[in-house]
Amino acid sequence: MSDQGDFAVALVREAGALARRMRESLGAVDAKDPLDFCTEADHRIEQLVRERIAARFNEPVLGEEAGGGPASRLWVVDPIDGTVNFIHGTSRWCISLAFVVESRVELGVIFAPAEQRLFVAERGSGARLNDAPMRVSGMAHGAGPVVEVGWSSRRPIGAYAALIERLIGADMEFRRHGSGALGMADVAAGLNDAYVELHINAWDVAAGLLLVQEAGGWTNDYLRGDWATQGNPISACTPELQDRLAKVTGIA
Repeated sequence: MSDQGDFAVALVREAGALARRMRESLGAVDAKDPLDFCTEADHRIEQLVRERIAARFNEPVLGEEAGGGPASRLWVVDPIDGTVNFIHGTSRWCISLAFVVESRVELGVIFAPAEQRLFVAERGSGARLNDAPMRVSGMAHGAGPVVEVGWSSRRPIGAYAALIERLIGADMEFRRHGSGALGMADVAAGLNDAYVELHINAWDVAAGLLLVQEAGGWTNDYLRGDWATQGNPISACTPELQDRLAKVTGIA
């Protein structure tokens, strides 16, 4: 593994340990809007990540809580993806960290501390879950596709309702588990066949893009335009589902 890879793995483990300690005494919860929340742990973990990256690499960071902007070499962090799950004491939340060079993800690491699942991908080196190689499903299960659908208030609820209706009409199962990063990771691990969301921010998805690609999957061209500051739609799937999913979602 590269120096950046070793560093990122150690850092997300450190961040995960901090998050679990802070979960024991949650503290105040801030509402960004009625359906989007932030805890003191989100702020503390992002601060930790920024400090460690500054000390080791002196490179810019784009994060959910303290922001940032595009750069030729950029670390992208979501300190806790799945904050509502974290607040409610369930296990589906994670730390997501990616290293992006010239708008191409070179390293993606996602750590789900409560589930003890560590996902790692470096460009050209494959993707691993807890140090074991992982691959997308290949639809080898022989059943209908399972698609996780992310949702946020950045797009009208009617658009998501219509998307779900189209998925059902195309004989695709849908799920929503509240973490875009882990939704992408589960596609890479073959636990879901696809992940789609009509708009997602960079910190939620950057690491997962490389995980899916290195696990043999397909993703749309998310890293286009003002992806770092404005986000984009995301569609990621096992290749056998690519054309079929594009027709249903309109994301290609």
